[in-house]
Amino acid sequence: MAAEHAEVHAQTAGEYIQHHLHHLQKNFSFENVEQHSIVDFSVFNFDSLIYSILLGAMACYFLWRAASKATSGVPGRFQAAVEILSEMVDTQAKGVIHNATSRKLVAPLALTVFVWIFLMNAMDMLPVDAIPALWHTAGPAMGYMNYMRVVPTADLSTTLGMSVSVLLVCLVYNVKIKGLGGWIHELLSAPFGDKFFLYPVNLLMQLIEFAAKTVSHGMRLFGNMFAGELIFMLIALMGGTWAWQFNPLSGWFWLGFGHVIAGTAWSIFHILVITLQAFIFMMLTLIYVGQAHSSH
Repeated sequence: MAAEHAEVHAQTAGEYIQHHLHHLQKNFSFENVEQHSIVDFSVFNFDSLIYSILLGAMACYFLWRAASKATSGVPGRFQAAVEILSEMVDTQAKGVIHNATSRKLVAPLALTVFVWIFLMNAMDMLPVDAIPALWHTAGPAMGYMNYMRVVPTADLSTTLGMSVSVLLVCLVYNVKIKGLGGWIHELLSAPFGDKFFLYPVNLLMQLIEFAAKTVSHGMRLFGNMFAGELIFMLIALMGGTWAWQFNPLSGWFWLGFGHVIAGTAWSIFHILVITLQAFIFMMLTLIYVGQAHSSH
């Protein structure tokens, strides 16, 4: 009886945001866990992993469909859009990477990265509580924790994973273009000169450069998308507070108008943000790979 008459605890604004910022986390035994340390490689964010894989497959499918349906005649709207996008990426690749052989791989890679990141960013345009509400209904019944985040690029693990992948591509091209011996010599001789006593300093500077580029590459995308997701949550709170305190004669009533106006304005502006962040990540990928082709 006590349980039946217990008061239902309504979430505060802070609890609402904390709940929406929590990932569905699993360990390698596929058990529900929670990460308690800053770095824990035994835990992975299952929701980010699933959405990033699904959206990556979708990006590859759209590009494959455009290529397979391409005609030499008047293109349809979808083919024309993909051709414009491909030409844009190819033009940027030509301006950064002058090795035609490398561009055959790097340009399609950059195009795929742009489309993939754009799709992951675009998940932020969905209503904040839409997919999590469906998951909250079905998830516990299937034994899953009551958490779900749908924007993979608002997860630092995802963005740093992609930036580390770009680093590996750069390392491969450093060895491919310069040879293993030539690249090692560059690590030891640049940027302060080919002097034996400067080798440790040069190597340290090179390692710092690789680390800084990789971390900033991933952090830039994560920071922008995390901030955008958080703003959408704050706007959703305005609408939630208005609905909870609905009274035409109270000051809370104006939160409903604020919710609609702020949500519309931020959604329109966020279209630019998600596109620009995908473009910046793609351009930095091209620039870093291009740097692997040049010598200090």
